[in-house]
Amino acid sequence: MEELQASLQPRGLTLSTFHDKGRSLLAARDFYPGEVIISQEPYLCVPNNSLTESRCDGCFSKSNLKKCSACHVVWYCGSSCQKLEWKLHRLECQLLAKLDKERRKSVTPTIRMMVKLYLRRKLQNGNVIPVTAMDNYNLVEALVSHMSDIDEKQLLLYAQMANLVNLILQLPNNDIKEIAENFSKFACNAHTICDSELRPLGTGLYPVISIINHSCLPNAVLIFEGRLAVVRAVQHIPKDSEVSISYVETAASTITRQKTLKEQYLFTCTCVRCNKLYGDIQESAILEGYRCRDNGCSGFLLRESDEKGFVCQQCGLIRNKEEIRKIASDIKALSDKASSSGNLQEAIVLYKNIEKLQKEVYHPFSIILLRTWEKLLEILMQLEEWKEALTICRLTIPVYERFYPGFHPLLGLQYYSCGKLEWLLGETDDAIKSFTKAVDILRITHGTSTPFMKELLMKLEEARAEALFKLSSREDS
Repeated sequence: MEELQASLQPRGLTLSTFHDKGRSLLAARDFYPGEVIISQEPYLCVPNNSLTESRCDGCFSKSNLKKCSACHVVWYCGSSCQKLEWKLHRLECQLLAKLDKERRKSVTPTIRMMVKLYLRRKLQNGNVIPVTAMDNYNLVEALVSHMSDIDEKQLLLYAQMANLVNLILQLPNNDIKEIAENFSKFACNAHTICDSELRPLGTGLYPVISIINHSCLPNAVLIFEGRLAVVRAVQHIPKDSEVSISYVETAASTITRQKTLKEQYLFTCTCVRCNKLYGDIQESAILEGYRCRDNGCSGFLLRESDEKGFVCQQCGLIRNKEEIRKIASDIKALSDKASSSGNLQEAIVLYKNIEKLQKEVYHPFSIILLRTWEKLLEILMQLEEWKEALTICRLTIPVYERFYPGFHPLLGLQYYSCGKLEWLLGETDDAIKSFTKAVDILRITHGTSTPFMKELLMKLEEARAEALFKLSSREDS
C-alpha cells in the first residue's frame, strides 16, 4: 500500500489503520464544503440491465441501444462506448457467446461483475491495460470480505455463483473459494452508481473509495459524474480528521440504521449519532413511532410499561394499543393492494386512503408518512397532475429539513423538484426561492460544472429574468 499512500499524498490524503475500523482515509490538510476530496474511475462496473430495461455498458444511457451481435448480452449506444470497453469486452464476449441461451439468462449484472474482475486482472497482468497505484488488482485483494461473519445460506449462494463464474471463465487455476470471497467483497464494498438525481443506474467497484468508512453523520458525500465517483466535503474537515460518508439512508432510527448496516455491511456503527441515547429515543419515536391522540399536541409516544398502550411524552395522554393495531392492519391491506395495482388512477386513490389513515396514527414527521407522500408525488408526476404534485412536494420539505443535514443532496433535489413545479405553474417568485435553496445545497454536493448543475443554474437565471420582466410589465402598466 506504499504506492497508494504516495499517490494519495499530493491529494492531501493519507491512509491509516484503526483496530476497530481497519483502513481509513484521513485528511492530511483542511478540506472545506464543496471541495473535492477524491475521485476515482471504477475498477469495473456494469449497468443494472434486466429483462425489461437495458443500458449502454459504456455510459449507462438508455438511448439508441444496439445489442452486441456475438454475445447478445451487452448493449452499446454507439461506437465510442464500444471502443472504450472493447479490450475487456472482447474477452468477455468470447466467453458469453459460448453459453447456451438458457445459461446466458443466468448471467446477472453481479455475475458479469465477477467475470470482468478476473478478465481485467488478466489484462493488467499481461500489460494490455495499464496498472497504476489507484487502479490495480492488489487494491481489490485488500478489501474486507467479512467471510467469517456470513451465514451458511449466504455462503452456499456465493459458492453456487462462483461455480457459474468458473464455468464461464473456463480457466484451470481459478479458485472457487477465492471467487466466493470476492462476491462477499462486492456485497460489502461495491457502490450503486446513480445519476445526478440519485436514481440508480448500475454497480461499480471503486477500491480506493471503498476505504472511506461509514458515519451516520458524515462529513462528505459520494456523488457520481457519469461513472466517475466523486467525494466532496459537506462540512469543514480539519487536518488529521477521518473522512466519512454514509453507506445507508440516514433518515431512519438508530435501530433501523444499525440493522441495515449489520445485514448488508456486517459491522456495528459506533458514530456519535448512534451513541446518542435519549435523543435517539425521541428521534426514533418520531421517525417510526406513533402520534398523540390530541391533534393539537406534537408529542411523541412511548410504550407503557404494562404493554397495554402508548403514552404521550408531552401531554401524558394514553393511546390504546388495539386501536393502533387496527389502523396499522388497514394500512397494510391498502399498501399491499396499492403496490400491486397496475392502474395509476386506482393506485393514487389507494395511496390517498393510506395517507389519511397514516395521519391518524403516525407523527407528522414520520418517515413512514413521508414515503407515502413520495409515492404519491411520483404517481402525480406521471399523471401530470402538477398542482396536486406541488402540494405534496411542499409537504415533504419540512420532513426533509428535519431529518437530513443541511448539505444533504436529497434535500437539495427536493427543493429542485419543488422549484420546477412552482415555475411550471407560474409561481415564479416561489420557484426562485426553491431554486436558490437547491443551488445552495447542490453546489456543495455536486459542484457547479456538471450538465445537471448547469441546467439548474440556468433555470434559476431564467426564473429571475421572468420575475424581472413581470415586475417591469406591472410598473409600465
